[in-house]
Amino acid sequence: MKLQSNGKGTTTSLDSQEIVAVIEGLLFVSGEEGMEEKQLMDVLEIDKKSLYFYIEELKSQYASKKRGIQVVSVAGGFQLTTKEEHAPYFKRLVQSPTSATLSQAALESLAIIAYRQPISRMGIEDIRGVKTERPLRTLQSKGLVKEVGRQDGTGRAILYGTTKQFLEQFGLATINDLPELPDLTDEDAAEDVDLFFERFQQQLEDTQTNE
Repeated sequence: MKLQSNGKGTTTSLDSQEIVAVIEGLLFVSGEEGMEEKQLMDVLEIDKKSLYFYIEELKSQYASKKRGIQVVSVAGGFQLTTKEEHAPYFKRLVQSPTSATLSQAALESLAIIAYRQPISRMGIEDIRGVKTERPLRTLQSKGLVKEVGRQDGTGRAILYGTTKQFLEQFGLATINDLPELPDLTDEDAAEDVDLFFERFQQQLEDTQTNE
């Protein structure tokens, strides 16, 4: 690894394999949002031709049957995903006894999505105050939330909403059947999460009691 000046200060010059590794890391931390071409080009300070060269190199490394992850192109960007041929094993995990109930983190995230949809992952995290990638994956795998579009502006963040299965599981005819919540301001951030979770948890308990 060498240091070089680019006119904007001293930067790190990486070799090809290191750049591929950095791209892998960037796609990993970006999660389901993925990264757009321009974001990657700006962060790495490389042109489009070079970016695609390194992306193809990373894709070829993941092509091995020994790897369970792949790089896919989505909406002018890239993201890491699992491989379709492994889907039956993921389904077994979701249907296993240990996956029968939702964690508090998942329930909190689900409540926020239900009341604030469509909402991005960062929007959920702003309310909860903690990372939400894992609970969000859980909710998607259980068919309770889904991607419903992309946010306008830079980054085009994925927006999430609830599914028909969510309505069926919680005994709701429409999303409007959720208990009403009073208007909240940004100053109520802590109470925001508590209220979402408390009311949603009560809705869940009432539903289960009536079944």
